[in-house]
Amino acid sequence: MILRKQYFKNATLKMLPFADAASEGLPLGQLLRLALFQVSVGMAGVMLLGTLNRVMIVELSVPALIVAVMIAVPVLVAPFRALLGFKSDTYRSAIGWKRIPYLWFGTLWQFGGLAIMPMALLVLSGNTAVDVPDAFRQGAAGLAFLLTGVGMHMTQTAGLALAADRADDETRPRVVALLYVMFLLGMLASAVIIGTLLRDFSELKLVQVVQGAAVATAVLNLIALWKQEKVKPMTKEERAAPKPTFRDAWDDLMSGGSAGRLLAVVFFGTMAFNMQDVLLEPYGGEILGLSVSATTLLTAAWAIGALAGFGAAARWLGRQVDAYRIAARGILFGLFAFSCVIFSAPLNSGAMFFAGAFGIGLGGGLFAVATLTAAMTMPATGIAGRGLALGAWGAASATAAGLSTVIGGGLRDIIGGLATQGTFGEALATPTTGYSVVYHTEIGLLFLTLIVLGPLVRVRAVTEDQKAKFGLADFPT
Repeated sequence: MILRKQYFKNATLKMLPFADAASEGLPLGQLLRLALFQVSVGMAGVMLLGTLNRVMIVELSVPALIVAVMIAVPVLVAPFRALLGFKSDTYRSAIGWKRIPYLWFGTLWQFGGLAIMPMALLVLSGNTAVDVPDAFRQGAAGLAFLLTGVGMHMTQTAGLALAADRADDETRPRVVALLYVMFLLGMLASAVIIGTLLRDFSELKLVQVVQGAAVATAVLNLIALWKQEKVKPMTKEERAAPKPTFRDAWDDLMSGGSAGRLLAVVFFGTMAFNMQDVLLEPYGGEILGLSVSATTLLTAAWAIGALAGFGAAARWLGRQVDAYRIAARGILFGLFAFSCVIFSAPLNSGAMFFAGAFGIGLGGGLFAVATLTAAMTMPATGIAGRGLALGAWGAASATAAGLSTVIGGGLRDIIGGLATQGTFGEALATPTTGYSVVYHTEIGLLFLTLIVLGPLVRVRAVTEDQKAKFGLADFPT
């Protein structure tokens, strides 16, 4: 009987990779409830990077450069995530809460940004009964995106830190991995739901969907944070003790051998994979004639590809494949994916376009997982720990994503405008030219990333710790 129970227990763990993420300090029910904040962040990501950029460019006729700047605003705030995490680490209150205040106020910022978002977009497009100054229209839209972005980053940083606090040393990697997967599943589900709701597009329906997402954000995050952190009153001595700083830790991290080159790889690779974020759905709508509902499903295709990349990377890491080699494989998948997107226009193939979106998610997922793993295994020679290395990885990735979004939108507007005016000849006098230049630039950046990555790809001795079994549930993000 004991052997039979043990057999069924092991079988359950194999079929449910995250069933062993629960611990005495963080039961499975509370863990799954806490993971709801990742669903809300994923939903906001779909709104910002998927649905709204296509609606602004195609339906509301907002210039792509302005849209790119708006989309880049919340992404450019992301480098401050390390500071937010550090502040929540050292936050001192009379009742002892550290993470809940940041999680709650992040929810309020995210809710507020989404609540005013649709009205700000309608004002930005000029669809108003009165004449509104350009500075006010653009400022209102920028404020909505800024509030949403700050809220997303604050919520996610504090939520991940809270989960890491409550998990024990053995289950912490599995807990964080579960939260990462919940983020991707939240993006996937939100893309399908939002795409279905916006099948018959109208400005009124846009207001209803976006503000409904704001309400869903507040509800999900309130359920997630409820009774997740215990009240632990602090003494006056504890509150008066000097707080640590991280400047010396940052200097210690950058003094390592491969840290600088890895951050350069992350920067260029992220630029290559994210320059098309603001253009992929408008490309499908303007060039291939796809509907709002169909182009929103591109985010679902990307999310499925990212999940596939996550699983493939975990499998290869379990077989002791070097993380930098996995990053190179992700770049190769990206080269193939962008080629599919480029050729989908002359072939007028929606299937090839969706295959390209899937490939971008797959390649980007492999690249992100591999470089994140490399950052985690960076040698900590002094006071610099893995948390700081992951913060540096996130800062490089987010900064590159924001810059590439602006550059991609600007290139599309400038090159596309010159092309339609006949500057490059009659053969290139089509809207496709501006998009094509962006995708070819991304291919060039992928080749540049391979060059920077080259010295890091080397055969290394495998230690006994590296021989340990590695699976999907063991990957920390």
